Amino acid sequence: MTELELLLRLVAGLVTGVAIGWQRTLRHKSAGIRTFGLVGLGTAAAATLFDETMHPDAASRVVQGVLTGIGFLGAGLIVRRQDETMPHGLTTAAAVWVTAALGCAAGLGHWLITTAATVLALLLLVLDHSIEHWARDHAKPPPESGGEV
Repeated sequence: MTELELLLRLVAGLVTGVAIGWQRTLRHKSAGIRTFGLVGLGTAAAATLFDETMHPDAASRVVQGVLTGIGFLGAGLIVRRQDETMPHGLTTAAAVWVTAALGCAAGLGHWLITTAATVLALLLLVLDHSIEHWARDHAKPPPESGGEV
């Protein structure tokens, strides 16, 4: 791997994270550009250290460890307020996990996956409220349970 390709992989991880973080910042969420940028860059760097062409087994273990470990960061973003039944931060936590996966893909030089999945993730995040509102407006009310469990 050349130094230019190494740099491109790191920049791709960073750009992916910044793009998703920008969207979360626009929605006034707790994690934003810096958090997502660091996740994308960090996971790209970790994956690049063990490029699959040099160490296929090591690359697999790094990706597994990163995606498992990043779940703890995401879990810290999920909050349930005492006065509410629904938790908050699930989408941001999921976006952190996706960003980590995209950073790994960038770090391993999987350009199509990195690009396509970033676009799809952003599309979903941008359209999420529109889709959810449409679904709620068109959903049938749940049937009455009649007290049965």
